[in-house]
Amino acid sequence: MYYTNYNYHTTHFINSATNISALLSDVGREVAFTGRSNSGKSSAINTLTNQKKLARISKIPGCTQLINQFEVTNGARLIDLPGYGYATTQKKTKYKWMKEIDKYIQKRHSLKGVVILMDIRNPLQLLDQQMIKYAIAVNLPIMLLLTKADKLSFSKCAAQLDIVRKSILPLMGNIQVAKFSSLKILGVDKLKNILNIWLAQRNKNLNKLKEA
Repeated sequence: MYYTNYNYHTTHFINSATNISALLSDVGREVAFTGRSNSGKSSAINTLTNQKKLARISKIPGCTQLINQFEVTNGARLIDLPGYGYATTQKKTKYKWMKEIDKYIQKRHSLKGVVILMDIRNPLQLLDQQMIKYAIAVNLPIMLLLTKADKLSFSKCAAQLDIVRKSILPLMGNIQVAKFSSLKILGVDKLKNILNIWLAQRNKNLNKLKEA
């Protein structure tokens, strides 16, 4: 297993893309962050990188419809996908982005893993489950990051973790589950360790779907 101890504090913004075809060339290695619009995705990226304003936090969830690309170091990137499923987002827009994300996950050779963020108080909603299935279909490793863990007691967090782990067993994917709190800086080290492993992978097609 390849491993590199990346310094995420030096991560910087590269650019924003309006769709998958506008992304940077499909070379190097990248990890995608995705989740519902109110899952705390931007806060998690800012906590990971120890930068307050790297990923912009919208006052109205669901308004940002761009793919933001960040470089950790040469050849290693973090991809912030648009949030999905927020109540105020039009149904047509939701499914447009779900299709774009599915295409990205299926076709992107440099993609090494997917971090799916979910509010620990309400995990595994239908679109979350669909996102998990997209990644499993192409044999990508997944980290389910249960955010806002500071909102629950230790025992309730443990119970939610147990529920999620049992719920994903039938999916038979390479899935890890962890609790996370940007407020209490909880779960950051585990997230870094997973990213270090994924971003150190050699460039090769992950499976026959990506070779097609």
